[in-house]
Amino acid sequence: MNSESERDQDSVQEDEKKTKTDFQVALNEMSCVKKVIAVISGKGGVGKSMVSSMIALTLHRRGMSAAILDADLTGPSIPKIYGLKGKAMHNEFGILPMISKTGIKVMSLNCLINHETDPVVWRGPLIAKTVQQFWTDVIWDDVDCMVIDMPPGTGDVPLTVFQSLPVNGIIIVTTPQDLVSMIVTKSVRMAEMMNIPIIGIVENMSYAVCPHCHEPFPLFGNSQTEKIAAEHQLRLLAKLPVDPKFAHACDRGLIELMHDEEFIPVAEAIENWEEIK
Repeated sequence: MNSESERDQDSVQEDEKKTKTDFQVALNEMSCVKKVIAVISGKGGVGKSMVSSMIALTLHRRGMSAAILDADLTGPSIPKIYGLKGKAMHNEFGILPMISKTGIKVMSLNCLINHETDPVVWRGPLIAKTVQQFWTDVIWDDVDCMVIDMPPGTGDVPLTVFQSLPVNGIIIVTTPQDLVSMIVTKSVRMAEMMNIPIIGIVENMSYAVCPHCHEPFPLFGNSQTEKIAAEHQLRLLAKLPVDPKFAHACDRGLIELMHDEEFIPVAEAIENWEEIK
């Protein structure tokens, strides 16, 4: 009886794995991507793209070949953050990602359109298909870790990414307000529905530092993130300050000049995370 029960359980697990991979699209044949990490948030305005950019930069500084896939098609900001201008090139085999000043590979819709201010007035299925093509049609070459900057919320694009791409793990970006409970819970439940593990939480805008006494203070009130992380048995990987220097660097395309001490625990967690099987 035990052996029969074990066989049934193995069969169910195999069916679940097959169902999950049935929707996956093939990576470009000239690419090799070892890890895929999705950076998500339950709502906009939490600094997710800055966090995604700094995660990729920190991984790169630690010796990994890093790339960013900008899946936020209606609000693509990654090229601007990295100071990339112009359009991506292509050859007979596919599209070539743009390369940042320090060597990070980037693909975004703003790398393909004529003007970065052109609006993307597309319906959901077309947006979702474009994100898939960033995986299938772009020649990423060898990448140790790809960071996917996801759009906020739990709509078409996150669903497409989680079903179509072999995402290894998720980083949730949030802020200290009371609203964090609902935001994180939505993100956690979607990850559970998609059967994708959560690496941990990054709390952005956690505190500010007084320019006179240099003491930190909670700009948005006392944080609820530690409590929520404990409730969901998740790791709080970093608490990032409100730093105007980061905003200025993003606006000027100089993110690669910024320090990354606060992001080292996030990078270490990703480095130790399981690779694609």
